[in-house]
Amino acid sequence: MSSPAAAPPPTASPPPAPAPLLRRVRAQARFETGTLLRNGEQLLVALVLPSMALFGLALTNVPDLGHDRIGVVVPGVLALAVISTAFTGQAISTGFDRRYGVLRLLGVTPLGRSGLLLGKAIAVLTVEGIQFVVLAALAVALGWRPALGGLPAVAFFWLLGTWVFVALALLLAGLLRAEAVLAVANLVWVVLLGVGGVLFPPQLMPAAARPVVELLPSAGLADGLRGALGTGSFDAGAALVLLMWGLLATAGALRAFRWSD
Repeated sequence: MSSPAAAPPPTASPPPAPAPLLRRVRAQARFETGTLLRNGEQLLVALVLPSMALFGLALTNVPDLGHDRIGVVVPGVLALAVISTAFTGQAISTGFDRRYGVLRLLGVTPLGRSGLLLGKAIAVLTVEGIQFVVLAALAVALGWRPALGGLPAVAFFWLLGTWVFVALALLLAGLLRAEAVLAVANLVWVVLLGVGGVLFPPQLMPAAARPVVELLPSAGLADGLRGALGTGSFDAGAALVLLMWGLLATAGALRAFRWSD
């Protein structure tokens, strides 16, 4: 009696193909945006504090900011919003993501490191766009009337400033441990708010400090937005300051950034 034929060994089904790159990046950007918007501390720094600064400076007479007070205040508040999201928020979240291994794990998924960075960049710009809409609406309600002809320059300084401060955030997150990043990022935010040329233009500061403040990226971003929204002009000096900081910060981040502790 012949033995029955052996059954063929089961064949493993091939793994499913990864989603297209655009869909992966879009999903990561949606996740990053939701994370930023659900973070209470991030919302405080991104929207609540800039709104308080807007109302506080627009509705008082101290310090003296000239005849067009709100025209000086609003671009500074918008610059503060960019710094809050692109620098403070990204430095802290990146530092802790690296500490807990999130960056390392996502970097080896089909999303890849480039997809992860692109998703983060889109999330930052999305949150900043929400900030700009909310803060601009509040400012218009307070009587602000921007120069609409300067909107192309506004977009230029917005994107340039975002690049600079994200690069600085990655540089900081690459140099320090997560707890130190948290402390330093918040401290830098406070310092730039007070003496970084953000809410108070360098021209209103003591003469000895003015040349130093004008070279800060915070002052470059705020001055560029003030020129664009105030008179519709393009501040080439502010753009040069931001470009120099962007190149230096990017070079430093490429050397110092680590994907895992």
